[in-house]
Amino acid sequence: MRDALVAAAFQLFLERGYEQTTVDDIVALAGVGRRSFFRYFPSKEDVVFPDHERCLADMTAFLSVGGDEHEPVQRVCDAARLVLRMYAENPTFSVQRYRLTKQVPGLRGYELSVVWRYERALAEYLRGRFAGEADGTLRADVVAAAVVAAHNNALRSWLRSDGEGDAGAPMDHALGYVRAAFGGPPAARAAEGPEDVVVVVSRRGTPLWRVVQEIETTLGRG
Repeated sequence: MRDALVAAAFQLFLERGYEQTTVDDIVALAGVGRRSFFRYFPSKEDVVFPDHERCLADMTAFLSVGGDEHEPVQRVCDAARLVLRMYAENPTFSVQRYRLTKQVPGLRGYELSVVWRYERALAEYLRGRFAGEADGTLRADVVAAAVVAAHNNALRSWLRSDGEGDAGAPMDHALGYVRAAFGGPPAARAAEGPEDVVVVVSRRGTPLWRVVQEIETTLGRG
């Protein structure tokens, strides 16, 4: 019945438009009563995003079983792929929802609230993993936001292509930026940070070749 309600809703959204479709219209087409609709969906907006509650629960469960043997940034990147899998399971529906959400401001606001809940789930996991570190909470929030931004960039690119091709490749590419920037312990990233800066003081008018020579000597290349 849940699937029948979603199918009826999107058929009407495509035929009449979202704003012009009522819950009564949806239940009439699906052949059920209003009580049945609200048993599954608290509002008309929820029927547009029928799978996010399940996906959020799956993500939370996935993160909860991630122990110390899992590198935390890699773990949240893997968790984000669960959301991609949800979209990729039904490309046609996902593309229809993407187009509908772009057209209806209210749905865009609803979608942002859903995305925020994903981000909070990632941040909560990371806060636990980074507890005790200097700026651990800040790092957790920044990494969570970066994962969501990278995920959304790749996902929307795939949706704009009408769901054609492999969604996994652009997602791996986008999340690779997050892992490169934030993966590994802070101390290791600091050790791989900027190279030493050499400052050479010379008198005004010193020939350029002499300045270069001084730099090379300082760097041990002379």
